[in-house]
Amino acid sequence: MRDRALPPAAVAWFGRPSSVWWGFAAVHVYFLGWMASFFLSGNTFSDTEQYRQWAMSGYNPADLHGMISPWVYPVLAQIPIFLANIAGPGPYLLVWTLIITALNAAGLFILTRGPRRTAGIAPAWWWLFFTVFMGYLSFARVEGITAPIVLVALLYAATRPVAAGILLSIATWIKVWPAAVLVPIVIASHRRLRIIACGAAVTAAVALGTFLSGGLPHILDFLTNQGERGMQLEATFSTPWVWLSVFNIGGSKIADNVAINSTEVYGPGASVAAFMMQPLLVLAAVAGSALLLWALRRGAEPEELFLEGGLMMTTAFIVFNKVGSPQFIIWVAPVVIAGLTHDWKRWRVPAALLMGIAMTTFVIYPLFYTPLIHANPVMAAVLTTRNVLLVVLLWWSVQRTVELGRKSRARTAIRSA
Repeated sequence: MRDRALPPAAVAWFGRPSSVWWGFAAVHVYFLGWMASFFLSGNTFSDTEQYRQWAMSGYNPADLHGMISPWVYPVLAQIPIFLANIAGPGPYLLVWTLIITALNAAGLFILTRGPRRTAGIAPAWWWLFFTVFMGYLSFARVEGITAPIVLVALLYAATRPVAAGILLSIATWIKVWPAAVLVPIVIASHRRLRIIACGAAVTAAVALGTFLSGGLPHILDFLTNQGERGMQLEATFSTPWVWLSVFNIGGSKIADNVAINSTEVYGPGASVAAFMMQPLLVLAAVAGSALLLWALRRGAEPEELFLEGGLMMTTAFIVFNKVGSPQFIIWVAPVVIAGLTHDWKRWRVPAALLMGIAMTTFVIYPLFYTPLIHANPVMAAVLTTRNVLLVVLLWWSVQRTVELGRKSRARTAIRSA
């Protein structure tokens, strides 16, 4: 399609390493301009307003007078949140955007240098197109901080697993989701004990720093803050109640949970589903880990295994999550980018699925979130399509992991014969 749509000179230009940086500049200048429409008047965009309030109020929940606590995130998230306030509250959004731009630039540099100088070009363009749709979220959420860190860790995981483990441990103490990538690397790597030791060292350093700053009693608050939440509107398992709300069946509705600034679904069985999601998520993580161990014992190649496992675990963390915020889609991108770099042909399917998920998520937020909240049937269909694609992506990753184990056993049997 590319060769038919573009002249040969344009195709050749897109294949040059320098062209990726022009694309990077275009995408990031656009989003800097978008954010300028807010920060030039001293305003913020989306969740960065909450971050700015935390940066001005401090990290002690007792000083927040009933507001949402910054400890809903792991403690290291407070570093970029408070760093963005270095020039004061007025340019907060500008500094936040520049921090994420710098991290993305570092990720792109590592993606397109050394042995990946050629293999990383096409995945880099995929990343840029993904950012076109998801940038409104990645530049306004903590996910924008963690995603490039996770990408760098995955690019190093095959040759420098210990460094990857350290980066992923740091990222996990910013936002929990990188643990979904760290677990497959620990399982697949021959240096798992070193990785675990490094993770423990990072955790000890984080705990010591938190103790010295006086915040140790709150260090694990992020593990319990979701306990009383209901089913968020965008969550995969919320789909039946979205349609019950569209047709006004059984008193079902979509309404705001003002206490935690969330939009949730209500109706028959919704509270039961919300209660069950936490154990279901744990069960999915255990089942995924068991499948990875099975494939490893059957001789699966480690790099393929932790990439496929990372895709499976991150997608499972979304599908079985009762929160399901739109920015969660960013979690999967670093795994797909690393997978495309490892084997473009094999990873074209999840890359296409994730791009479709990004496009439908873009339609949901920022374009038409208000109609969705008001149970618009067209937007309910868009959300359902997005959620179905997520389930398909999870199923594909599970099938691929099973296939890795079966193929490895088949190869072993042939060599033995």
